[in-house]
Amino acid sequence: MSVDPVHYLCQTDFRLGEVIRSVGKYSIKATNDPFLSLIRSIISQQLAERVANVIYGRFLEYYNNVSPIPEQILLTPDNILKIKVGLSSKKIEYIKDLSTRVMDRSLNLALTSEMSDDEIVNQLIQVKGIGKWTAQMFLIFCLGRPDIFPVGDLGVRKAIQKLYTLPELPTPSTMLAIAQPWKPYRSIATWYLWKSLSNFNSIG
Repeated sequence: MSVDPVHYLCQTDFRLGEVIRSVGKYSIKATNDPFLSLIRSIISQQLAERVANVIYGRFLEYYNNVSPIPEQILLTPDNILKIKVGLSSKKIEYIKDLSTRVMDRSLNLALTSEMSDDEIVNQLIQVKGIGKWTAQMFLIFCLGRPDIFPVGDLGVRKAIQKLYTLPELPTPSTMLAIAQPWKPYRSIATWYLWKSLSNFNSIG
């Protein structure tokens, strides 16, 4: 008999259950293009969502709104990506490093579905500009892995602090202890924590 993850989380943690009932239906938007997903993550780093969406839109538009292959990106002059798309020099370097690794197969994104979460993180953090957080977002939003818990995510830390009325932002060890009962559905709990940040006024 299959377990409903949302029902499981409500039964396991009363406070998280309040958040779930306040937020409503779980509706994560996953992407099925690993290469483009990583590019979007790099573009979005340290930018407001609105600004990131504009730049990502320009990026796709430059390639006729078709997901570019690594070779196309590597052949695109840096000044084009900087002036026409609006990418910083660092992000151009990161995206081209990713493209090089995918092209020479030192990073084989086709194999990620067969790899463990830790194996994928260890592979991705070899790419310039991709740290553990970006790798974890890839696991959640591209591969749909159900039990990812980004303890370094500021939004998750703030949500846990508010939900459990902690005097300060929780440490990773505190977060892991709180989230222990949520296994094996911590990705779903994380999504609800993100959504909860705009809903705390409606939670008792």
